[in-house]
This record gives sequence, structure tokens and C-alpha cells, in this order.
Amino acid sequence: MIERILQVLEEKERELKEIEARLGDPEVASSPRFAELSRQYAKLSELVRKGEELRKVLAELEEERDLLTTTEDEELKVELKDEIRKGEARVERLLSEIKRELLPERLEDQRNAIVEIRAGAGGEESALFAADLFRMYSRYAERKGWKVKVLDSHPTDLGGYKQITFVVEGKGAYGRLRYESGVHRVQRVPVTESSGRIHTSTATVAVLPEMEEVDVEIQPEDLRIETFRAGGPGGQHMQKNETAVRITHIPTGITVACQDERSQYQNKVQALRILRARLWELQERKRQEELQEKRRRQIGTGDRSEKIRTYNFPQNRVTDHRINFTTYRLQEILDGDLDILTAPLFEAELSQELAETLRER
Repeated sequence: MIERILQVLEEKERELKEIEARLGDPEVASSPRFAELSRQYAKLSELVRKGEELRKVLAELEEERDLLTTTEDEELKVELKDEIRKGEARVERLLSEIKRELLPERLEDQRNAIVEIRAGAGGEESALFAADLFRMYSRYAERKGWKVKVLDSHPTDLGGYKQITFVVEGKGAYGRLRYESGVHRVQRVPVTESSGRIHTSTATVAVLPEMEEVDVEIQPEDLRIETFRAGGPGGQHMQKNETAVRITHIPTGITVACQDERSQYQNKVQALRILRARLWELQERKRQEELQEKRRRQIGTGDRSEKIRTYNFPQNRVTDHRINFTTYRLQEILDGDLDILTAPLFEAELSQELAETLRER
């Protein structure tokens, strides 16, 4: 693929020269098009610069490898091997950066993320695992400098969640978290198990980009809004006023409920945030079905029913089944170091998408 990337970079160099010539045209300089061309020029300049650096490093590597095969100096061989190792690391870094810039931008990747975690098979243990996942994402958001706000939750008596919906607010949150959609499986001895047997439980995660009102149009007449009393686990914290809100989108049948805010108005606002995201998901699913072949090549489909990951506590192991990636850093991941998993997922998807893009050229 490196040779094909270098060919594309040569095309980008020619494109950069063309834009540079157009920017020097007095008529263009005084037109509204100037700002957009300037933005393209800045982006292409950086890409071309990285391409030049890549060619330089590849040339140096070739010289060092040739010298390594011919020299008899053992001390020089050690130095050359060290330089080759450093050079190969630079090539990997540059290739990763270039791949990202060659692909078209996903505007939704820069948005906030709405995350919904539901307990699945496994009873109370599944609810406790859902709470562990919520903690993992909260810690990850903290590392990234993002904010987490719970929109709706249904806790259990033992501290788990039957369901919890929250928004992660921060630039690029959806782009980082979108790989989490699917079924997460845990293998461990539950706190409720007296015999010490390992159980397998599941929780389902759905990640959606938060959409603005202008992105997803909702007609007021398409909504049925109901109110009810909010309540906590086991009937605790019951409120006398009907502050909880349930909204049904009549054309699609999608229903959203929120009860964690103190006022009916606030719960309605939060419910509409979730509803817009789910309507976007519905539209996106239809669009992807029209592009079924492309969807098949993606790293995971984002389908809620797809088993994507296993967390094995006895072996301290986490396996992502989409790319057959296994790591033995379970506790670090649960403590919020999710990049251990998202980085290889991102690279795998990037390589597939870039290969597809290059084939189309």
C-alpha cells in the first residue's frame, strides 16, 4: 500500500500547485472562494510536507538496510539496527497520519456522543457489568477532558444499572466512542455467586452522535408526550409530582423516557436529545442498507446485536472480536485507558477504508 500512497501524494502535490496558482489570481483573491481555497491549501501543504518526510525516511531506511548487509563492523551493525528500528517507527507514525488526512472527514465524528448501556443476559450480574462499563466510559471521558451527563438511569439495589443513558460532551467524542456499539460480554465470578463458578453475562451498548435540531427535523404533531412520577431502585425516592417525561415519535414508534432531572421541562429537553439521535440512527441504518457491500467491509457494523468484545477477569484478558485483538490489560481498560482498544480498531478501519478509496481512484 505504501507505493499506492506515494502515488496519491504525488497527485496531491500537483493539486497543491494548482491551488497555489489560483490563489495568486487577483480575481480569486477578491472572491468568496478565496477562503475555502486557502483552507484547502493549508491542509494540502501539511499533507505534502508529511509525504516528503515519508520519502526521506524510506530512503534513509533503504540505505541503512543495505549497509547492514554489507558491513563487517559489529559496533556499526548495532547502531544501524537501532536506527532502522527508529526509522520504521517513524514510517508507521507518518503513514497513520497520512492515512487520516487522505480520507474524507466524517462531520458526525466531531459531535458529542449519546451512549446507552442496557443490561442483557445474566440478571443482576449483567446490571453490575453495565455499571462497570459506565464507569469505564466516564473515566475515559475524564482522561480526554470531556464531560459526562446522565440523561436517564434505572439503577438496581446492588449498585448496577438495568439501563443508563448519558451524553459525553466534547469535541470528537462520537468519533472515539462509536466503536463501542454492540454486545459486550463479561466472564467472571459474580458477587452473588457463593460457589465460585465463573458466569458469562452481557450488556448492550449503543453509541449515537448528538444531533442538532437543524440536523433532524421533528414535527410537533408527530410527538406524543406523557408525564409520570420518577422513582429510584426498589421504589425509593418516589416523587409526588409528575416530573418524568415519555416521548413517542408516532411515525416511527420510537419511545424515549427521561426521569433524572428535577423538572418536567428539563426531562423533556433531555428526552428530545436522545430522540434526535435515535432518529438519526434510523436514517443512517437505511442509508447503510443501501450501501450494503461497503458496510460489510467496515470494522464492525455498529449493530446493537453484534458481539464485539469479551472481558475475561480470571485471565485479565480483553478480546475485541472484530479484529481478533487481545490484550492482558483488563484493569487498565476498565480504569478508562480505552485507547488500548480504540487505537488498533481505528488503524484497522483506516486501512480498510483507505484501501477502498485507493481502489476507486
